[in-house]
Amino acid sequence: MKKFITGNEAAAISAKLARVKVISAYPITPQTAIVEKLSEFVANGELDAEYMKVESEHSALSACVGAAATGVRTFTATSSQGLILMSEIMFVASGLRLPIVMTNANRSLSAPLSIWCDQQDSVTVRDSGWIQLYCENNQEIIDSTIQAFRIAEETLLPVMVCFDGYILSHTAEPVDVPKQDEVDKFLPPYKYPYSLDPEHPVTIGAVGVPEYYEEFRYMLQESVLESRDKILEVGRLFGKQFGREYGLIECYRNDDAEVVFVTMGSLSGSIRDIVDEYRDQGERVGFVKVRAFRPFPAKELVEALAHAKAVAVLEKDISLGATGALFLDLSGAFTNAKRAPLLLNFICGLGGRDVTETQIREAAKTAMNAAKTGEVKEVVQWLGLRETLVGLKP
Repeated sequence: MKKFITGNEAAAISAKLARVKVISAYPITPQTAIVEKLSEFVANGELDAEYMKVESEHSALSACVGAAATGVRTFTATSSQGLILMSEIMFVASGLRLPIVMTNANRSLSAPLSIWCDQQDSVTVRDSGWIQLYCENNQEIIDSTIQAFRIAEETLLPVMVCFDGYILSHTAEPVDVPKQDEVDKFLPPYKYPYSLDPEHPVTIGAVGVPEYYEEFRYMLQESVLESRDKILEVGRLFGKQFGREYGLIECYRNDDAEVVFVTMGSLSGSIRDIVDEYRDQGERVGFVKVRAFRPFPAKELVEALAHAKAVAVLEKDISLGATGALFLDLSGAFTNAKRAPLLLNFICGLGGRDVTETQIREAAKTAMNAAKTGEVKEVVQWLGLRETLVGLKP
């Protein structure tokens, strides 16, 4: 069924289709409409769920931890500072192997205060043990969130579905909304194998003394790495049933490309159009979209990019004091590779600044020059800086 809906509506509808049993809600721009819409579904009887209004994002995820530990399907949503306030409990959720699903409408972090989009919030908590999936459009929001429940419940890992605030959260697009019986077939009722029982009380999350702690972290690391296979399996099964298959990465006109763009999120659509224009001009330019940032698809990216001469990584985040986070991980993936392309990092779109066609072409021109000369003069470059403000001191 085709519907014209926003990204926030897509996230709420997918949680309803998943028949979540506990929703923990706290508002924050730009995700607030997700939990508002879910409150409507519960209030009018469309969704049989416990809707919990809490006093903070920290409490929201804490409530999900308690609910998930009893064996019910749980959901929450957040953005920006709210996600950072949750960060303490994010480590708890993954360490306890609780299959919570959360959508994050990506928004920049303070200071300065900004309610606009970049991906700094979710990138900042990349080490928390959560699977992270990034969406290009509203169709991917609804599809990835439905898949997230199955991935979470079959890996016993929490999953965060990320999408760009405003650019997707508040923009309406035509979306193919699956029917309830189809989702029920894909996502059957869930039974958590270690659910708490008041009649047989136990303690979970025992003190991690040095004799045990490292082994628990090792097992969690192995589980997150192994989730790659489950993401691929669920993506194939989803494609078989709904006609839209998903993987860890997606390649576009990349087979013979000498220069390749890499990014994740909504910027992907703009880059595809520019790749098409370069191809029409006879330029061998391609594109690789990263869908799963955690687990990081190192093997897949090395295989997809090994033939390229230069790779331009465009990302809406910065690991302060280093480079962009996606660039860091991609660089590490090529360690000990037999062949590696030249890698360039372009920081763009921070705090909701538009990433224009001119800026993307600027990145392409720089990467093409590197491919031609075999030399990278400046690894990290910022696109769209206002030169009159650069250099001002606090």
